[in-house]
Amino acid sequence: MLMEAAAYLERIEDLRAQITRIVQMVPPEALNWRPDEESEDHAMNSVAVMATHVVGAEHFWIGEVVGRLPATRNRDAEFETVVADTAVLQKTFQTVHEQTRRILQNLTQADLDGTRQARDREVPTRWAILHVIDHTALHLGHMQITVQLWQGGTAVDSPRWFQRLK
Repeated sequence: MLMEAAAYLERIEDLRAQITRIVQMVPPEALNWRPDEESEDHAMNSVAVMATHVVGAEHFWIGEVVGRLPATRNRDAEFETVVADTAVLQKTFQTVHEQTRRILQNLTQADLDGTRQARDREVPTRWAILHVIDHTALHLGHMQITVQLWQGGTAVDSPRWFQRLK
């Protein structure tokens, strides 16, 4: 695997591991809780919705765009997610994890230096991968705040950057 692709994969896997830790630590009823449950516009989403959306976006950008897999993502359905427990989320995480690993392992330098088609526009391959990292980190922060609100203001236990270095 190219060193650059390995570095991207390490960041994606670290972020996904932090999301997995949050999903596993909250009680099942917290997974579907939204801080603004009365609102119909879903301006704030549940941990289950955000986790599903993050994995859906990773599948789209790494699988469908970078890996050129057939289009299967249903983005709208991600925002309707309701789960009974973490099993469905864990299975989805694992499937996308394996897909991302396989695609990034097989990238060539020409692939990284090239572009990919993302719907109606062409994007640099690196941009697509970095967008997954950026997008995942953004929603990880949203999940941490949502859990903090669920817990009545108690901070979410998160490893510091130096604790996550391999």
